[in-house]
Amino acid sequence: MKTISDAATLHRRALDLVGDLVARVTPADLGRPTPCAGWDLRRLLAHAIGQNHGFADAAERDAGIESFADRPPGADPAREWSESATRVADALAAAAADPDRTLLLAEFAAFGRIPARVVQGMHLLDTVVHGWDVATALELPYRPDDELVEATLRIARTVPDDESRTRPGASFGPAVPGEPDDPWLLALHLLGRRPTG
Repeated sequence: MKTISDAATLHRRALDLVGDLVARVTPADLGRPTPCAGWDLRRLLAHAIGQNHGFADAAERDAGIESFADRPPGADPAREWSESATRVADALAAAAADPDRTLLLAEFAAFGRIPARVVQGMHLLDTVVHGWDVATALELPYRPDDELVEATLRIARTVPDDESRTRPGASFGPAVPGEPDDPWLLALHLLGRRPTG
């Protein structure tokens, strides 16, 4: 079983992995299509950076839905990602260190307050999968290490495959049929991604 420090380390590793990809993004890349329907890389990064700040705000206080707004990248997407990643990693690590701490996520208000440890896992999942989206847009290989794959698959199995996945702007599409033997490919299938290689 993961300890709190292990969970925080794993979360930071996921953020760093995506940061390595974002560091390779050039201005010319921002118009590239991504696996997220209707989103180019600029929109995807705007969403991901906005989510980082939104989750950080939620860890620090009961924040409103405006905290999760997209933050379109400017001239230095790598710096903007890094700053948002450090902020959300620190904020969620501090919140999850208290086993009784619960957070209110404005985007999931219908579920009420959620244990901070669970929220940290939710953000890890979002980060790892959007990393695949960024890598796919850049035509780069991307496979997290075995620990991250294990954590991603475990959390992916808990995500409801319901009508919420068909709404505009949903992070995860309907699950792709089939159960690959590879746990990483299975995680992607469960979250509506269609890996081709």
